[in-house]
Amino acid sequence: MIGDVVAEDLHVLFCGINPGLMSAATGHHFARPGNRFWPVLHRSGFTPRQLAPAEQEELLSYGLGITNVVARPSARADEVSKEEFREGGLLLTEKVARLRPRWLAVVGVTAYRIAFDDKHAVIGPQERTIGATRIWVLPNPSGLNAHWPLPRMTEEYERLRAAAAATG
Repeated sequence: MIGDVVAEDLHVLFCGINPGLMSAATGHHFARPGNRFWPVLHRSGFTPRQLAPAEQEELLSYGLGITNVVARPSARADEVSKEEFREGGLLLTEKVARLRPRWLAVVGVTAYRIAFDDKHAVIGPQERTIGATRIWVLPNPSGLNAHWPLPRMTEEYERLRAAAAATG
């Protein structure tokens, strides 16, 4: 199991689908070399430089954190069952209610749709909230997500960063 990087009252809590095998082996989120999370986080202005997965705790100094919908590691996200996603959505809701981030950013629209039983969700801000926490669905930064090239993905993360800055 990989630990969360969280604190109360974060600006943005990023939520991955579930840890990959490399993340599970290293204990660091988004650790696979082809994953674009760390480059996109920097390119979109969330961090002043590109962090390495081993530097994940530095996110807290920027008001950012990381968790996952499902804690169980797998080689691919499609190995996670719908039941695991639904249970993960309930646990995530409890975590967010306790930590009270301004924004929850779920990185993967399919995972969000299943976990929150919202089959019509699209990338971007959602109507649903968890208490005062707003939700934004981002494209999955996995290198396997060819539908979202790096520049386009960066633009969507920039939209969230601007919204997060505007809400304090």
